[in-house]
Amino acid sequence: MSDYIRKLREKVGNMPIVLSTTGCLILNEQNQVLLQYRTDDNLWSNPGGAVELGESVEESVKREVFEETGLKLQQIEFFNIYSGESQHHVYPNGDEVYFVNVVYICRNYVGKPIPNDHESKEVKFWDINDLPQIAPPTKRILEDLKLYLSEVTRGEKRSGD
Repeated sequence: MSDYIRKLREKVGNMPIVLSTTGCLILNEQNQVLLQYRTDDNLWSNPGGAVELGESVEESVKREVFEETGLKLQQIEFFNIYSGESQHHVYPNGDEVYFVNVVYICRNYVGKPIPNDHESKEVKFWDINDLPQIAPPTKRILEDLKLYLSEVTRGEKRSGD
């Protein structure tokens, strides 16, 4: 958790906050998606996190992915923005958030995924049709990824949402 979020939580406690976040759908050559088993809620999610003060969303997603997986993203492509009820999450400690989540997709990265013991217990590529227990805000994102991958497999172009 960033100092900014920590200080904000000291002032507002567990009450709901809107949190600007970024995430990345990292795909390997088999179109499997990289997920991390998070230490904060013990659920699987795509790598990502809070945008820091003064940071662009592109800088944020690259920093968060590197911190959580050790991967360096080489080329990212905008995927979608998620907000609203699908992005509501209550952490085990009672902190409540509504994410505004800017999500990217990446197939071009350097390194092998390794967990960051502070944020990730495990990182692993998963088949989109055989996923583990997913954090609620990630479910909609992975549903959209599944649709995207089926369109790519059929050779269709992705249309705007």
